[in-house]
Amino acid sequence: MNVSVLHNNGARAFDPVEHEFQRVKASLHEQLVESFDLSKLTRVNKTQLTDEVRSLAASSFNSRKDLPAGIDRTRLMDELMDEIFGLGPLERLMKDPTITDILVNDAKTVYVERRGRLELTDVVFHDDQHLIRIIQKIVAKLGRRIDESSPMVDARLPDGSRVNAVIPPLTLDGPTLSIRRFGVEPLQLEDLLRFGSVIPEIVKFIAAAVDARCSILFSGGTGAGKTTLLNAFSRFVPEGERIITIEDSAELILQHRHRIRMETRPSNTEGVGAIAQRDLVRNSLRMRPDRIIVGEVRGPEVWDMLQAMNTGHEGSMTTIHANSSRDALTRLEMMVAMTGIELPISVIRQYAAAGINLVVHASRLKGGPRRIMQVSEIVGVRNGDYHLEDIFGFEQTGIDAGGSAVGEFFCTGYRPQCLTRFKAAGVSVPDDMFTARRFKS
Repeated sequence: MNVSVLHNNGARAFDPVEHEFQRVKASLHEQLVESFDLSKLTRVNKTQLTDEVRSLAASSFNSRKDLPAGIDRTRLMDELMDEIFGLGPLERLMKDPTITDILVNDAKTVYVERRGRLELTDVVFHDDQHLIRIIQKIVAKLGRRIDESSPMVDARLPDGSRVNAVIPPLTLDGPTLSIRRFGVEPLQLEDLLRFGSVIPEIVKFIAAAVDARCSILFSGGTGAGKTTLLNAFSRFVPEGERIITIEDSAELILQHRHRIRMETRPSNTEGVGAIAQRDLVRNSLRMRPDRIIVGEVRGPEVWDMLQAMNTGHEGSMTTIHANSSRDALTRLEMMVAMTGIELPISVIRQYAAAGINLVVHASRLKGGPRRIMQVSEIVGVRNGDYHLEDIFGFEQTGIDAGGSAVGEFFCTGYRPQCLTRFKAAGVSVPDDMFTARRFKS
């Protein structure tokens, strides 16, 4: 593909050759759609359908007199097939297992994230209408709609990827699309250890905490790996326990057989029928759960989650957007306020401290590496504020030659109070695990 020239500000300059290629492809696609018998979609299998469309496309090539000399017919055919059966220009990106995010800023600017770094691709759409058509194709398969009256969509693709689309008039420079991809095989703890995201000592401690039914809050920013951590540590939930998972958009792939998965539902085109996370959390209490896992708390459902943690559902887990362990607890308080329940802040803090045992905070550092930055125990409330004690941490010490952050994990030397719970549950950890020291990376 001809890659367009980039200006200093990252904008793509006009490429007449690529523009002509996109024009011809759009014209051929329109011709094929008009000439093809859509009723065949239900009468033949995909292989037969693909062969017939390819044959029809080849005939269209031969009948067209406006095809530029030297046009790449192989590429043109492949991209036409992607337009008809896939997601158009995005199809090859969706097939690339190294890509974790696809970010369409506008019809001519598409970025991807690989290994934590953003890269500008050579993928372009013919125009804004072409991009909107692909967005509508995506959301239609999910039973959703996007138009001027409903210009935003947040949904989950069949493969678990999360898609968010916004179109004018909300976006000023044309439609935009973001796809957060999730691998078929979720990252395991072995992978996180190999990547340096965590060290064996932290894994052993959190694994013991999960087994001993400590309630854990995983915090971090967007893309920090909160859901990945929750997925990975779920393997330590004893097999005999029943788990209920609740999410806005199903991303969790828990390594546990005895589980029930629930997902919220947005309102329909008439603006009714929505089922919120809070409704599902309340209902889950009637489903005989041992543990409740909320994919991410964002609003008033946090109060119901805290109630569950304080009324016999120890060992429950959730994630939250935050900049640190302490900030995560502050955000919890703000969300409780969203419920409309008027409680003194001291009562909310006592309730949160009684329900949550550990806060595990993760970050995505410069250059892409993800690290567990803090493993903290909520000891209680002292002088009206949370008494937090860090058990493990990570300190960034610099940047390597490739521009990625480097640093060291450390143990603070604090011996957590939850060890009493470990002992009662018959879970053991090495006696020297909490010796103050640094771990060389």
